[in-house]
Amino acid sequence: MNKKRSNPDSNDNKSSYSEKKILLIIDSNSIIHRAYHALPRLTTKKGELVNAVYGFLLVFLKVIRGFQPNYIAACFDFPAPTFRHRKFKEYKAKRKPAPEELYRQIPMVKEVLKAFSVPVFEKKGYEADDIIGTIAYLVPKKQAFPKIEIIILSGDMDNLQLINPQVKVYAVRKGVKDIVLYDEASVRGKFDGLTPEQLLDFKALRGDPSDNIPGVTGVGEKTAIDLIRKFNNLENLYKEIENKSEKSKEVKSQLKELLLKYKEQSFISKDLAQIKKDTPINFTLGKCRFGEFDKKKVIKLLKELEFYSLINRLQAPEKIKQKKDESKTSFSNSQSKSLIGENLKLW
Repeated sequence: MNKKRSNPDSNDNKSSYSEKKILLIIDSNSIIHRAYHALPRLTTKKGELVNAVYGFLLVFLKVIRGFQPNYIAACFDFPAPTFRHRKFKEYKAKRKPAPEELYRQIPMVKEVLKAFSVPVFEKKGYEADDIIGTIAYLVPKKQAFPKIEIIILSGDMDNLQLINPQVKVYAVRKGVKDIVLYDEASVRGKFDGLTPEQLLDFKALRGDPSDNIPGVTGVGEKTAIDLIRKFNNLENLYKEIENKSEKSKEVKSQLKELLLKYKEQSFISKDLAQIKKDTPINFTLGKCRFGEFDKKKVIKLLKELEFYSLINRLQAPEKIKQKKDESKTSFSNSQSKSLIGENLKLW
């Protein structure tokens, strides 16, 4: 029997929404990078390259139409070294700088978000992930009722560590078409039983070549997963080994030597990989309320960018509000389960 694939903008899902509200947090830089590399060169008549802006909007409009968020916050990396670079000077050292023509499109994306009345958050010394983590941590603590369902839109799998019963990650994996919604169960499925919290310990051992996080030299993915499943976390792993417990005897002597040799490196790696939840930002959920944007202003900007095909995808603010009221905007358990782990096509 073929499993029916669900799409977030399917009318079949609307009736199953609960009373909860949705906060969409956008990992903007990661979506811009995905769009830039996924789409062919697209220029205006003036010669401005706008492929990343166009791709960002394709994803943005799709997610708005699909999830109908009550609140939206867009987070950006600040173009300066972060506290992680101060801790480990080689952090992201092997990553090639993005082309200048990509960076020139970031202000255009911010202008589009401004037209949609979506607030932008960035902080010197921190990455967008840290702002995302802080918002995702603060909102459930400050907003008891109605309950907020948080969806993180990102092209960066690092955000999976933030997943909990109230937080899910809508991950753009390839280009701007292959998108999967992750919850706790799908993380365990992807990482052979590890929980979102344990992904930090996994990365502390395995490392992360994309960010030049070293991990423990000689420890691969399978070994890292096996160790964390057996010892629960990094701290307990080293405690058992250093105390020469019975459980630690299950670890081969050669692997023990590697772990002890690179102990400091593993804890530095965990610290580098951990998304902060206490970034000093001025955040108010009410200022992120979505839907009351000036449609004429948005259309004017889209015309200036020559994105005529996107104008028809817009809905008037009152229609967005009407749909929210009708659907009571959020996920029921059945809807979440129908989306989790599914590849959702944009077109």
